[in-house]
Parts: sequence; C-alpha cells; structure tokens
Amino acid sequence: MLFIDFSSAFNTIHPSQLIRKLTDLGISSLICKWLLDFLTNRPQHVRLDNRCSSTITMNTGVPQGCVMSPFLYSLFTHDCRPADGSNTIIKFADDTTVIGLISDNDEAAYREEVDRLAEWCDRNNLLLNIEKTKELIVDYRRNADPHPPIHIKGTAVERVSSFKFLGVHISEDLTWTTNCSKLVKKAHQRLFFLRTLRKNHLSSDILVNFYRCTIESILTNCITVWYGNCSASDRKGLQRVVKTAQRIAGAPLPAIKDIYRKRCLKRAGKIIKDPSHPSHGLFTLLPSGRRYRSLRTKTTRYRNSFFPTAVRLLNSAS
Repeated sequence: MLFIDFSSAFNTIHPSQLIRKLTDLGISSLICKWLLDFLTNRPQHVRLDNRCSSTITMNTGVPQGCVMSPFLYSLFTHDCRPADGSNTIIKFADDTTVIGLISDNDEAAYREEVDRLAEWCDRNNLLLNIEKTKELIVDYRRNADPHPPIHIKGTAVERVSSFKFLGVHISEDLTWTTNCSKLVKKAHQRLFFLRTLRKNHLSSDILVNFYRCTIESILTNCITVWYGNCSASDRKGLQRVVKTAQRIAGAPLPAIKDIYRKRCLKRAGKIIKDPSHPSHGLFTLLPSGRRYRSLRTKTTRYRNSFFPTAVRLLNSAS
C-alpha cells in the first residue's frame, strides 16, 4: 500500500483544466462558466487584528474550507484510474492510496502503476510530497523475500510498519493493537474534561451527551473495520474507558461490543438496499428467502472481518 501525499493539492488545481474535465463529464456549459467565474479573479488578503496585508488576485486552486472544494477535487481526479487489474487506487478527497496485489514476486505492474501516477500528477499540476509519502507492505509468507524500496522520480519512499489512514492506524500485520492504544490514549485525555464537568455539578444527561459526542465518537471511529479482529486485551482496554466514563457520568453507557453489532447491522442494511454498491452481491438470500448465505472463510482474520460478521448478525436477527 502506497499512501500518497500531495503538497497543497487544493491550491494547485488549474480552473481551466478543471473546466475541461467537467465538460468531458457532461456538465452543462452554464454550470462550467459559473464555476470558472467562481474560481478565478478571487481577491485575497491576510488580516491580523486591525492590520491587513496587500490584496492579491488568485486564479489557481479552489478555496479552502468551501463545501464545494472537495467535490470539485474529486471530479478533477476522476481520470486517475489504475491501468492494471491487480492494482487499486482509493481516493478520498486529496488522500490517495495505491494498493498493489503482488503475486509470484512480480512487482512490475505495481511499480509501473506508481510511475504512471507520478506522470499523471505532472500532467495535472499536482505536486507529490515524496517525503511524506509512505509505503506499507502486508506479507504473511514464512520465507518472504525482501522487497526493494520503491522510487518516485529517483527518490526512495520510506517504508513504515503502520500508517494512519483516514483516522485508522493500519499495521503491516493487520492487527489493531496500535489503533486501539491510540484511541484509548486519546479518549483518556477527553475523560479529564468529563471529570471537570462533573466537578461543576452538571446533570447526568449533559455528561452522557458530552461522552457520546467527544469520547464514544473516538472509540467507535470506523469500528466496523477493526473491532472484529481486535484481541481480547484490546477490547478490555476499550471497555475500561467506557466503565470509567460510566462511573463519572453516573449513568449507564452502551458497551463497545453492542455498538459494534449495531453499526454492522446498519452498514449491512445500507449495502443490501444499494444494488450499485460493490459489495452488494456478498449478501445473497438462501432459497428460503429468510436467511443470508454464509460466506466461506479459510482464515480467522477473514471470518472475524465485517462481511462474514454482518451475515451472521443478520441471520441471528432474522
């Protein structure tokens, strides 16, 4: 997995190039003209207290903090697609990840994909920050051959054992101890504020609301991805935070395991109702029409992952 980092991605977009891509996508000329007017000749200055800098006119990039900017960036990068079927490019706004499935030690397709991505960035005026770009290798072979470092424009990319991707710490062995420890540490920092509110004699309802918003939201971030394969000690560490918060708030709080099951059922329900979802076909009903067909799994890691777990929960709930 190659986690790409761009230097000021939103600021380097050329509006004229964006409009050409929107036109190719079939966006009406009136909307394209409106967007071009919105993105060009934008006055900008910096104010500190009562002092203002001189005003400059911006004709590149999309405004930071604008609701439309991430959407425009996604449209701008819509043509960044993998050329080989063994590779996948995942994009979430300006976070881009190249995933290569390497078989028989043949890394040619993966390395060529990275080279094509670098060339695509040059054509589209996006600057790769190679120093912050990281590579993570997941390899379970007992006698794994060493993987030579990958280079982008002659610079070697740093290889890491874990990486924080969209708020989740992914480790090279696909265990979640690092992720859980980070979540617990962050949640403990928020418990201080919960104790402070308790000392100021706020009601239990307010304390529970504060916990749900600022602590539970941390502990359950992307929980359907990682909780199923957590170790028993990791789960106990997460639940200890909940018990501590429960004692402080003086009111019952939902267990992490119950939240996980509820989220799995909710996520599975959305996938089942959406035929366009890539994983919609994994949820197929048996001829009886009452239960879903169980997924065949060969490893414990796969058996405890989201999709097999969601099928089991759906069948138990039916």
